[in-house]
Amino acid sequence: MMYTKSRSFFLLLILLSASFIHAKEEEKTQTIQEEITEYIYHHVQDSHDFSLFSTKDEETGKKKYYGFPLPVILIDEGIKVFMSSKLDHGKKVVESSGKFYKLDHGKIYETNSEGYISYSDDGKITNAMPLDLSITKSVFSIFLVSLLMFFLFTSLAKSYKENNLIAKGAGRFFEPIVILIRDEIAIPSIGEEKHKRYMAFLLTVFFFIWFLNLLGLSPLGVNVTGNIAVTFGLALITFLITNLTANKTYWKHIFWMPGVPVWLKPLLAPIELLGVFIKPFSLMIRLYANILAGHIVLYSLIGLIFIFKNLVGSSLSLVLVFFISMIEILVALLQAYIFTLLSALYFGFAVQEEDH
Repeated sequence: MMYTKSRSFFLLLILLSASFIHAKEEEKTQTIQEEITEYIYHHVQDSHDFSLFSTKDEETGKKKYYGFPLPVILIDEGIKVFMSSKLDHGKKVVESSGKFYKLDHGKIYETNSEGYISYSDDGKITNAMPLDLSITKSVFSIFLVSLLMFFLFTSLAKSYKENNLIAKGAGRFFEPIVILIRDEIAIPSIGEEKHKRYMAFLLTVFFFIWFLNLLGLSPLGVNVTGNIAVTFGLALITFLITNLTANKTYWKHIFWMPGVPVWLKPLLAPIELLGVFIKPFSLMIRLYANILAGHIVLYSLIGLIFIFKNLVGSSLSLVLVFFISMIEILVALLQAYIFTLLSALYFGFAVQEEDH
């Protein structure tokens, strides 16, 4: 709650600060604000290339991007594969097997050789969209973190085997975290007898979210857990595990609650059933909203430096950026912990026995 109020305060501070810019620079400031807004929007959205940073030519006004391209995979009357560098950030049209494609606002549309994009009366693009299975920036980051986790915990397991169940190297840092998740999350939430069957998922989801959150705070500018498609996938896995491993007691408490008057049970059953879907939905929204809001606040504060362009304003912005960055490091860990804890609680509800 305190962190949410802090974010609201800093967003209000950004709006108030912008309103005090000198009237003579109003038109110029508006242009800078538009550029900052565009940059923030570009950062929080997924992309078909891995751009590290960009510069702008003052003479031509064109942007130059620094990074590396990623594979574009389209399903459109066959499989179309090419590198994202051919799209040139939406500036060029790509021809593949007699069809033409163009990138517009992060999405690839089918077009003609001239790259014509048509719009409906309400401003929506009417061009056909092929099925996009590209290796985007978020997908690449997921692969990267997955490989990191695989090699990290494989080496940890080997160190246990070769060193008489004593971790060594980087494993000494991660071993207490593994024990914490087991002793403070899994066993109290699920139970001593059944917690082992869920430990693999709980450990995976904790470190997966934590590492991705930390990667999002790095200069690489990755916003994976701030993508609702990713959080939806994680919440969906929790939902499936909960309901596929649930026992009879779990379903009995949903459709025919013990200790409740018979006439009231048909009224409560739809509400209980709705709760089955609300739980994973809350997991999805909580992680998505917190991470996305943190990225927007940080980049908005950084943008104030280019608006003020003076020692006092820029110094204040840097102090606020440092303060929020420290909080975001804590939030990166906290959100991974909360997602893991709630998942364990849902698993515990699913396997609890009648006498509990």
